[in-house]
Amino acid sequence: MKIESIRLKNFKAFKDVHLQDIPSFLVVVGANGAGKTTLFDVFGFLHDCLKGSVRQALDSRGRFKEVLSRDSDGDTILIEIQYRMMIAEVDRLVTYSLEIAEKDNSPFIKREVLRYKRGRYGSPYRFLDFANGEGFAITNEGDFTLSDDELTRERQNVSPDTLAIKGLGQFERFKAANAFRQLIESWHVSDFHINSARGRKEASGDSEHLSETGDNLPLVARYLYEEHRETFKKILKTIARRVPGVSEVEPRLMDDGYLTLRFKDGSFKTPFLDRYVSDGTIKMFAYLVLLYDPKPHPLLCVEEPENQLYPKLMSELAEEFRQYAERGGQVLVSTHSPDFLNAVELDEVCWLVKINGATEIRRAKDDAQIARYMSEGDQMGYLWKQGFFEGVDPK
Repeated sequence: MKIESIRLKNFKAFKDVHLQDIPSFLVVVGANGAGKTTLFDVFGFLHDCLKGSVRQALDSRGRFKEVLSRDSDGDTILIEIQYRMMIAEVDRLVTYSLEIAEKDNSPFIKREVLRYKRGRYGSPYRFLDFANGEGFAITNEGDFTLSDDELTRERQNVSPDTLAIKGLGQFERFKAANAFRQLIESWHVSDFHINSARGRKEASGDSEHLSETGDNLPLVARYLYEEHRETFKKILKTIARRVPGVSEVEPRLMDDGYLTLRFKDGSFKTPFLDRYVSDGTIKMFAYLVLLYDPKPHPLLCVEEPENQLYPKLMSELAEEFRQYAERGGQVLVSTHSPDFLNAVELDEVCWLVKINGATEIRRAKDDAQIARYMSEGDQMGYLWKQGFFEGVDPK
């Protein structure tokens, strides 16, 4: 499944934006405070809504009034995502729309709709439609031999601040809701902390995928070492090329039952524990573990991967993000690094501009001057440094 577009109204700095034709690999640039983190937080917000409730997701962000755009032109928050997925062996464009309001200091879902076209013609059909805790979902949506009038609506009641796809999405008979729930659950919005990745870890827990904070790095490394040895060898080969001296990384179960990482420098016989290794080395190893995941996340969001890393490594890292996207995931990266930007293509870049407190999104491919320079052999990072991204620099 691939996200095609995102529409936001009154979500923090995004009063009314529509990002369309999103590529598999998208790089976002902008000044501090322009809204890069907020753009990625849209996915984190939906993920939190699914894990808990809309109220809990809003409370963790300062409550409804802090998420609602300042001086908004309405009293609701709208998030609309269009994505492609195979349904009945046909690639279909599915739209998920979520509108949130507040009454008496209590947030509620004003409208939640999931829709797509059943045939080549006509308007998209609503397979899930809820408002303020009441609505319906279609139970036999997969039977395309039926007419619209023959589809079965199952009416349900949910808590007004709970996503309908949270409950209904657990059941296979609600196919679109089930697929979208799985999509959200599989998103990875990185909030990597080097200190969380270091040190001894309990030898049990989630080991197949790196967590958002990276706190299970030793467990995932051991899983790859034991279950995907060739992948682990590729990671070792890559990190040995990028970090001088590192010849081996070993996930070691200690005598006390805890798991830790040990890094070996070719000049020394005794490996170092990860707490004695540089921040850049830990971060590079974590990124490789994430990007070489045998089962890519359908969506991967990473903010400023260049921090703590040597600038000349950026072009290789950008290419690995692109390869990750080509393997089946979709990747969104924010950056301040010209070196990282120099490795990306024209249609892979957008930038954020804040005008009168509201953020706008602009695409590099839509700027005639940038497109012309790129066609003549210029690189994106140099154009950015030279000020060709209009409105991006802080004033």
